[in-house]
Amino acid sequence: MTDDIGAFVPGPRARVDGCPDGPLSGLTFAAKDLFDVAGVPTGGGNHDWPTGRPIPTRNAWAVQTLLDAGASLIGKTITDEVSLGILGENAFDGTPRNVRAPGRVPGGSSSGSAAAVAAGICDTALGTDTGGSVRVPSSFCGLYGIRPTHGRLDVTGMLPQAPTSDTTGWFARDAETFAKVSSVMLGEAIPASLPNRLIVAVDTFGFADANVAEALQPMVKRLAGIIGSSREDVMAPQGLSVWARAQRTLQPAEAYNTFKGWLDERNPRFAFSVARALVMGSMISEADRAWANLMRQEARARMKYLLPAGTILCLPTTPFPAPLTSQSLSVLEPLRDRITCLCAQGGLAGHPQVSLPGATVDGLPIGLSIIGARGSDASLVAVARALEGAQ
Repeated sequence: MTDDIGAFVPGPRARVDGCPDGPLSGLTFAAKDLFDVAGVPTGGGNHDWPTGRPIPTRNAWAVQTLLDAGASLIGKTITDEVSLGILGENAFDGTPRNVRAPGRVPGGSSSGSAAAVAAGICDTALGTDTGGSVRVPSSFCGLYGIRPTHGRLDVTGMLPQAPTSDTTGWFARDAETFAKVSSVMLGEAIPASLPNRLIVAVDTFGFADANVAEALQPMVKRLAGIIGSSREDVMAPQGLSVWARAQRTLQPAEAYNTFKGWLDERNPRFAFSVARALVMGSMISEADRAWANLMRQEARARMKYLLPAGTILCLPTTPFPAPLTSQSLSVLEPLRDRITCLCAQGGLAGHPQVSLPGATVDGLPIGLSIIGARGSDASLVAVARALEGAQ
């Protein structure tokens, strides 16, 4: 299909047919340009990244898993530079158009993948999520998206950023496709039974824009109806901004260590915001990392306490709908900080999270997220499917 929204990396399209007669036969997918595809350079969203690197000879695990299940690859999609972004604007390859919110960012760093699915160019697409890079574009583009339990899936052939937070994720427009793809990627059937306890994270709804919290209430009520038991609680008693500070300490420090050798060897070109993130990561002290690791332990303990088997928690995926494109750095920086306040639990605690479409603010999509116990990924997908059927 024609890419008239700028979702795919410039140049010839990578295309690979899936195995015939698989459970995903007839579906198409795209892969974020952090995933290896045999015979195709992995661009990483930065034109200096592929320089001097061998062209991959094997597909990334995630790509091969979808191909083996019968889905066909139709191309590689634009990403924020080496996944260091959350809004989806790339100085090298451009900003993919968000057809669900014209004139607004698609969200990053899995921007092209989300934009392609939202536009109907493919049925599903692979992304990555370190600090929110599947969850945020899911919310901004009105899609189903999942950040699986950290460490559950094989990330071989996926360009790393901060390994203690990195995950593979994927998008879909409808719950049935989302469930089919999730079953293949997770390696298990999606159960018919649902969790029986729901926690509404009141601190997160209070943190979101008032019109976002209001727009999500009908979805929360439907969710409570299908779960059957609901109560309110606080997700981050230390403060959402404190959890965000911990994630903004650990993730940049790890990212700098990931790319340090490349920086030393190549002195690559970056957009200012990306270069600044790496510079700041290089300057984080051991004392700050030690504090952040302690806060990570607290966050993990809190999420484990809140989410025993059979319990899920809901929160706004993002505090606001997609911002306008091409805004100044001074405008965007506080927006990034607010997004991190609602996404930090993913990298800190590693629990699975699914963003559900179904609400709008002034016609702009906004997502409701559900989080479960570690390993309960398939149960969250079951909730997504049931909630779509309850509309």
